[in-house]
Amino acid sequence: MSGTSLRKPDAHSSIHEAALNEAVELRDLFQKCLEDGEKEKAFQVIEVAIEHWESRTLKHAEAEEEGLYKDIVDENPDMISTVIQLTRDHDLMRRIVENMKERLQSHQPDQRMITLLDSLVIIDQIHNEDEMNKLLNHGEK
Repeated sequence: MSGTSLRKPDAHSSIHEAALNEAVELRDLFQKCLEDGEKEKAFQVIEVAIEHWESRTLKHAEAEEEGLYKDIVDENPDMISTVIQLTRDHDLMRRIVENMKERLQSHQPDQRMITLLDSLVIIDQIHNEDEMNKLLNHGEK
């Protein structure tokens, strides 16, 4: 059974919005560090950004997959394709974060990391809209 805040559209949306806003702030700070030539600070910021995606967005995604999504499909089996789509979004975000971690092992933080961070933000924005419109508000239409 999923937690009550995951089932309530307003609370769930607030969780998404807070995590996404923090991610965008970290992305912007990382960009500024790169522009200012602050390599050590950029390295620290990208490490924090990666940890943020793992501990906030991807942990939340895991909770959705293990609880909310299973509950919704159990209650309404025709939602399986939507749940598969939303799970795929999570998988894409996981892959991008892993790519960032691997890159950080062998490269200095660079503009490519901005592209990856932007990709995460775009996927998460679309995912959050789809989750709200197709999944959580589905029963209200």
